Amino acid sequence: MEVQFADSFAKSLKKLAWHESKIYKFYSLFRYDIPHFFANIWRFRKVLWNHQWWDYHYTLETLQTSIKIMEKGMHDGHEVYESRGKKIEKMQRLIYLLQNKLDDNYIERAEKIHGEIKLRDWEFEEVEGTGSYRLIDNDTEEEKEHNKKVYDAAMEIESTEWKEIWSILQGQNHEEYAALLEDDKLKEERDDQLWNNWYDGSGLQGWWD
Repeated sequence: MEVQFADSFAKSLKKLAWHESKIYKFYSLFRYDIPHFFANIWRFRKVLWNHQWWDYHYTLETLQTSIKIMEKGMHDGHEVYESRGKKIEKMQRLIYLLQNKLDDNYIERAEKIHGEIKLRDWEFEEVEGTGSYRLIDNDTEEEKEHNKKVYDAAMEIESTEWKEIWSILQGQNHEEYAALLEDDKLKEERDDQLWNNWYDGSGLQGWWD
């Protein structure tokens, strides 16, 4: 059996060999890699300026910045709109959730639901015979109950959104999609349509263009 290759295949092999050559790699270093490096410094300038190793806050800020760059580029991506639009929505949601975590705004948001926390000026009294002072607990029972409700609500919001952050990054369980493909009731549905109906845009591993 005679095997023939199109001219385009031979050109692709030559191009691949050229890209692996030392001359091209040297050219690519100055033409692409170094400019790309300085472009990244500009994109991540705020993160680089603020970053510290000892607080996960800065790790989340780095992640958010990267997702912002990806979300912006995804609008002009090559992927079909059905899945691309879902990915963009999940990226925007993730950016929002990360900003809430970075701002630590959960108490403020809980106050909008249940009312502002009741705060009093601190008062101290001297502990007799010790020369030291202690804080006076002058909050009423009603104020204590209200403040606890606000704090509990804030913790619930934070916990729920923290779980959602990692759920978006992890993505869906693909075993569920495999089970749908084996469902006799769905055999008439095209595979791509079944995928579009099931896929919700989450999953960092699928965020590429």
